[in-house]
Amino acid sequence: MQRRTFCLVAAAAGAEIAFGQAPRTIDDFFREFTDEWVRNSPALATSQRYFTGAEQDKLERTMAPVTLAESRKTIALARKGLLELRKFDRAKMTDSQRLWADVMEWQLDIVVDEEPFLDYSFPLQQMNGWNVNVVERFTVGRPLTKARDAENYVAALGLVKARGDEAIEESKRIAGKGIIPPRFILQATIKQMRSFADPAPASNPFVTTFADKIASIKDLPLAKQAQLKAEAEKIVASQVYPTWKKAIAALEAQLPKSNDDAGLWRLKGGDEAYAYFLRRYTTTNLSAEEIHQIGLRQVATIEAQMDTLFRQLGRTQGSVKDRIEKLKLDLQYPNPTGEASREQVMKDFNAIIQDAVKRSESLFDLRPKAPVIGQPFPTFREANAAANYNAPSADGSRPGVVQFPRRIERMTKFGLKTLAYHEAVPGHHFQIGIQVEDKALPKFMQLRAFGGISANSEGWGLYAERLAAESGWYDGDAEGLLGQLDSELFRARRLVVDTGMHAKKWTRQQGIDYGIETSEVERYAVYPGQACSYMMGELKYIELREKALQALGTKFSLREYHNVVLRTGSVPMNVMERQIDGWIAKTKA
Repeated sequence: MQRRTFCLVAAAAGAEIAFGQAPRTIDDFFREFTDEWVRNSPALATSQRYFTGAEQDKLERTMAPVTLAESRKTIALARKGLLELRKFDRAKMTDSQRLWADVMEWQLDIVVDEEPFLDYSFPLQQMNGWNVNVVERFTVGRPLTKARDAENYVAALGLVKARGDEAIEESKRIAGKGIIPPRFILQATIKQMRSFADPAPASNPFVTTFADKIASIKDLPLAKQAQLKAEAEKIVASQVYPTWKKAIAALEAQLPKSNDDAGLWRLKGGDEAYAYFLRRYTTTNLSAEEIHQIGLRQVATIEAQMDTLFRQLGRTQGSVKDRIEKLKLDLQYPNPTGEASREQVMKDFNAIIQDAVKRSESLFDLRPKAPVIGQPFPTFREANAAANYNAPSADGSRPGVVQFPRRIERMTKFGLKTLAYHEAVPGHHFQIGIQVEDKALPKFMQLRAFGGISANSEGWGLYAERLAAESGWYDGDAEGLLGQLDSELFRARRLVVDTGMHAKKWTRQQGIDYGIETSEVERYAVYPGQACSYMMGELKYIELREKALQALGTKFSLREYHNVVLRTGSVPMNVMERQIDGWIAKTKA
């Protein structure tokens, strides 16, 4: 009788569970939907070794299509996830589950909201186009620790031509609608792609990085290593290089129709697209004009601080910008294009990281187990790349990696400490490395499966720079402190230049004249809004820390503030504020 009653009630309620089975929980949904999402992203599955056995093996030998249809498939999957997520009653969730549901909802909404603006992201460009990302996925994002990994690498490399052809067709399709990159972007991308395809195939990063990594695989005999290396070399020669040349020809064909207008304002619907990108990257609803004005105020404040420090060093001549350039030159490595200096800068960078690991012990209870290392970008990317952080794999097979661009502007000790603090310790590696290792988080947050939240992560990186200065890491090093302030000034100028270019019709040259190096201005042209995430996020972290300090007084603990932030993970900044408010209330009680 009891069984019959239960079944009738379940059927009446529309339940889709067999008798005796527990109902599907929100944790089940998080896990199952993340699995489905990662199946749709072979690159993510590969970099994180997400699955096991045959399923993982298959994904490691696959590459997602580079097509509009694939983008729409991802958006359809995000819509499906939102529909399922909204069926769960938030009132019945724990505090943590509500937090995670809010984060997932925000991220999937952002994916869906991009649909009208898919054509505003150029498939081939110098910063984060397919031509750049595919190389990074192979050379940085693929663990190579066993023989099967090496075989999968070569199998996947054989798909680069097909995916490249799709990226070329996408570029042509978008250009056919009159959406063409600025002329200077086309020129920079063509130059970069030629540089990639110029060396002999044996010297290409697809081959050299592969050869270096498989040399340490114990279950891969030398003869097999040589065979696989030869196969990779043959693919580069017969498939990859012709694809790159085909892409170069497609971009060259767009040059006569291009001009040097830099911002989204030049495109139909560009204002709406830029508002979307600002919302996505800052996690605020602030307008371009509001962000522009915040930038102007921050620039004035930081320049005044730097002027005071410069005067203490006896450097009084010229503008702050002029004095920064002079100091960079004075601290430049000798013969900055020579191999000895190029090796030394990486040694110094890694030494700074190790020193920061020791210094951070007094400020943080939480630190990742995975190590972090600095390594140079491949030569073909040096001219255009910005230093970046790549998270360790969840299984510990790959460390955190900071890639450093050894172009001449970066071959200086000026700002080197600050860069290490931002990208590695206590910056991105602490925040993202801890998140990857935190088994209490659902997998979609552990692995940032739906992408990072830039205001959160880049804001933390910039906060980490300031924290180092506040904590005496530059004591007795006024030039180092100027490097930190210069980094902060750079992010303030970004607010001005990014909004200036995309909303106020600034030219590329205006951005350069304002104090931003050429490669960075060109980055903003193809990555609208992202440059605004750094300072907007940092200002929020400082505001929240000050709010907690004022509310808690002697009960305030900086280490505990950091614990709350790092345990929360990558979330929109309004969600982070809710977490800090909850911590304040709990601590007061």
